[in-house]
Amino acid sequence: MTIREQTQLIEKQVLNPYACLSANSKGRMKPEEDDDIRTCFQRDRDRIIHSKAFRRLKHKTQVFLAPKGDHYRTRLTHVLEVSQIARTIAKALRYNEDLVEAIALGHDLGHTPFGHAGEAILREIHPGGFDHYKQSLRIVDKLERDGQGLNLTLEVRDGILKHSKGKGQILPEDKRSKPITREGEIVRISDIIAYVNHDLDDAIRASVIKINDVPKKILKTLGEDYSKRIDSMVRDVIFNSTGSKIGLSEEMSFAIYSLRDFLYERVYESEIIKREFYKAKGILKALYEYFFVNFEEISKDTEAETPVRHEIVCDFIAGMTDGFALMTYERLFLPQRWTVF
Repeated sequence: MTIREQTQLIEKQVLNPYACLSANSKGRMKPEEDDDIRTCFQRDRDRIIHSKAFRRLKHKTQVFLAPKGDHYRTRLTHVLEVSQIARTIAKALRYNEDLVEAIALGHDLGHTPFGHAGEAILREIHPGGFDHYKQSLRIVDKLERDGQGLNLTLEVRDGILKHSKGKGQILPEDKRSKPITREGEIVRISDIIAYVNHDLDDAIRASVIKINDVPKKILKTLGEDYSKRIDSMVRDVIFNSTGSKIGLSEEMSFAIYSLRDFLYERVYESEIIKREFYKAKGILKALYEYFFVNFEEISKDTEAETPVRHEIVCDFIAGMTDGFALMTYERLFLPQRWTVF
C-alpha cells in the first residue's frame, strides 16, 4: 500500500461523512497517473504554490493601491489568511483540509493590479468583460506552464470559480452558484471572514476610518479587536454547522453583512479610495490601448484576430503586479530624465 493509499484510507475512516474524499475526486480534465505519496488535492495545492501567478500575489494590492507601509495586506497575505481560517474550520468539522487549502490558495490568482479597481477597469474596457474568479480559473486551466495549465481537479477548480460573492449572499440558495463540495463552501465563508476583518484593520491603520466609526451593534456581536472578531466568526461557523450544512447563526450573518456594507460605504467607495481608483483606471486603460496597438511587444502571434488580441492583452494586463504596471507606464508614457556625466 502506497503512502497516498494510506492517507486515503485514513480520510475514509476519520473525515465527516459529507467530506469530499480525495479517492472520490471527479478527476482532472487530462487524466494523470496517481502520485505514490500525495493525494490529488495535495498535488493541486503544491502546483498552485509553485505557480508564477501565486508568486505575483505578493505585489498585488488588496485594497490600498501600492501602499508604502510594510503591514498592509496584499493578495498573498489575504489568501494565506483565508487558508488558515478555512483549515481551522475544516479540521474542527472533519472536512478535507487539503481540499480547502488548495481552493483557498488558488481562489484569487486572477486578481488584477490595483485590487478591485483594476478588475472594474478591465471589466469596462475588455470587450468580453472581466471577473477575477473566471480569470483565476483561466490561469490554472490555460495560462500557467506556458499555456499547458495546472490541470487541477474538478473540485478545486469549482471552488475557485464559485468563491466570489461581491455584495451577494455568503452562501447562495442557487445551486448553480454554490460550490459542489462542503469544502468549497467553507472557503467561500472564510474569504469574507478574512477580508472584512483585515480590510477594517488596514483602513484603521491608514486613518481612513476609526474603530469608533464602526456601529456599536456590529462590534458587540463580533468583538472589539481583530483577533476577537476572527475568533467569534470562526467559532460561529463551527458551532452552527450541523450534519451536511455549513452555516452561520442569524445574528452573526447580520453582523457580517452589516460590516461589509459599512466597509463598502466608508472604505471601498470612500473619496480617498476613489481618487486612487481614477489614477489606476487611467494607467491600466493607457497600457491596454498601447499593447493592443503595439501587440508585437507582448506576443509572437502578430496575425491574431481582434478577439484573440483582446484576450491576450487582457491576460497580460491582469497578470501585472502593481509595481510592474507603474514601472511600465512610467517607461512608456513619462519623459525620462537626461543623465549628465
